[in-house]
Amino acid sequence: MTYHETSFYFPAPVEQRFCSQCGSALSRKIPPDDNRVRDICENCGAIHYKNPLVVVGTVPVWEDKILLCRRAIEPRYDKWTLPAGFMELSETSSLGAIRETTEEAGADITLKQLFTVIDVPNVNQVHLYFLANANSPKLNPGPESLEARYFGIDEIPWDELSFRTVAQTLKRYIEDKERGVFTTHYLSLS
Repeated sequence: MTYHETSFYFPAPVEQRFCSQCGSALSRKIPPDDNRVRDICENCGAIHYKNPLVVVGTVPVWEDKILLCRRAIEPRYDKWTLPAGFMELSETSSLGAIRETTEEAGADITLKQLFTVIDVPNVNQVHLYFLANANSPKLNPGPESLEARYFGIDEIPWDELSFRTVAQTLKRYIEDKERGVFTTHYLSLS
């Protein structure tokens, strides 16, 4: 199932003009053993691949309430989101999700299963959300959040959510909670 996704996540990446290995100008062409146009250094032969960014986050729950953070940064300043952010180098997706939850909400969580995998090809991202249990109601939001708080399902500020990936993850959570079985969901938003 495909959903329309607006392109307010992040601007398109800046085109690379020079080789990060030798500093020479890059050309754009299809390498002999490939099928896509790549940035290639004619001087040292380096091929510069551009790959999607991975966003990792959680759906933290305390006593049937879901933790949301109100963004203190762009894009979507002042909108509500699940705690999430870009995965770092040398980090697993699960550790990144825990780190982002700690940074954005100051929540102590126990990570559970992978819950949603959402491709967002128009902004070259993949979003991964894990279910999580909050170990206490205590929150201490970091500088990327104006506030963090728990919402009952009937209190979720649907019109004030930051991104479609967040809304789709919350909808799947509610559907699975009503069924009594949580599964992993795959979506593609284009």
